[in-house]
Amino acid sequence: MSVAAHPSDQPLGAPVTFAGALAPARAPLPGARVTLAPVSAARDAGALYALSHPPDGDPRIWTYLYDGPYRDPDALAADLSAREASTDPMFLTVLCDGEPRGMVAFCSIVPEHGTIELGHIFFAAGLARTTAATEALFLLASEAFDRLGYRRLEWKCNALNAPSRAAAVRLGFRYEGTFAQHRVVKGHNRDTAWFAITDERWPAVRAALTAWLDPANFTADGTQRRPLGELQAAAARGSEAPDR
Repeated sequence: MSVAAHPSDQPLGAPVTFAGALAPARAPLPGARVTLAPVSAARDAGALYALSHPPDGDPRIWTYLYDGPYRDPDALAADLSAREASTDPMFLTVLCDGEPRGMVAFCSIVPEHGTIELGHIFFAAGLARTTAATEALFLLASEAFDRLGYRRLEWKCNALNAPSRAAAVRLGFRYEGTFAQHRVVKGHNRDTAWFAITDERWPAVRAALTAWLDPANFTADGTQRRPLGELQAAAARGSEAPDR
């Protein structure tokens, strides 16, 4: 079927040749410090409950999430059992030395338009703000762009969640705006802050993350030699430099 020519006085975005992205596979993503594995209620519920509930866990993990805290380990296990079959969100457990330490998900998956989101991020104390946590999110971003072929990776969080907003920027996501009164979560209003990395920016972001995660970037006691923010800024400047 022929398509009529577009009137020249109506603007459109740049032409795009895009055949679509692939749906994420329910398969492990191994890294140097962590492995992301499909969620398993039998393996994960007890450990994740203990990490996020009294007497030893931190229930503040659940403050900005849609779910939790849970009545008991069995209630969390029932929820994780349902997540085992979910394809969107597709939940993955963060394993450190084979032990569950957190959870992440691919969600809002739209292969035909090439958009996908990182969400439902649960990092227990001992994983949050570590190189292992950064690697876990890098593995997901690399999977989305480099193997599955997405054009846009999104990060959305409660606008009041300052640590999540800071993490997004540190990882190379750009703030795009806030949706007011976007959700009602646990009886409270949620304004949602939106961040994204596009495929055009991904090579520079990937270069910064790769350089930061390189063991050579850390001293013997684990101190970083160059902060990720500094590497992100340098990579962005390089990617935007004019051709010579």
